[in-house]
Amino acid sequence: MQRIDASKLDLKDSSIVNIRRVTKVVKGGKTSRFSVTVVVGDGEGHVGLGIGKSPEIPEAVRKATEDAKKALIKVPMVGTTIPHRILGRFGAGRVVLIPSVPGTGVIAGGSARTVLEYAGIKDVRAKSLGSANPGNVAYATLNGLKNLKTVEQVAKLRGLSKEEILG
Repeated sequence: MQRIDASKLDLKDSSIVNIRRVTKVVKGGKTSRFSVTVVVGDGEGHVGLGIGKSPEIPEAVRKATEDAKKALIKVPMVGTTIPHRILGRFGAGRVVLIPSVPGTGVIAGGSARTVLEYAGIKDVRAKSLGSANPGNVAYATLNGLKNLKTVEQVAKLRGLSKEEILG
């Protein structure tokens, strides 16, 4: 998969998906930090997700945003929806993404909704299965979007024409 240059895209502001206070037990006691999950996207098919960790929240957000810009993916879209139904997996999180007709809107909860909106998908239904951890759900959604394929891509992989695939 080719890398997308974030500087060439007009990215929207980043959105914080999850902020957690994490603690590490060391010889001298406990060290506390903040772990932040951030999603960035241009609303036109590019979206990225990143995690940053730091003793202060603003610094963790900055690190997460940089990480998200490095992990941008291109989402294949058909009009305002996705090409086909797919199951995204990450850890114990599972998210089913289902294409919908124009006018449906984004029917999804929590972090899955944020990822889909920043990707620019306007009509889709999503159901989270398994883990309710916001980070796992966001990464499972991103995994599902990453594994989508258009009819043209499938035809090229199989060495057939688009008409032969559609029947």
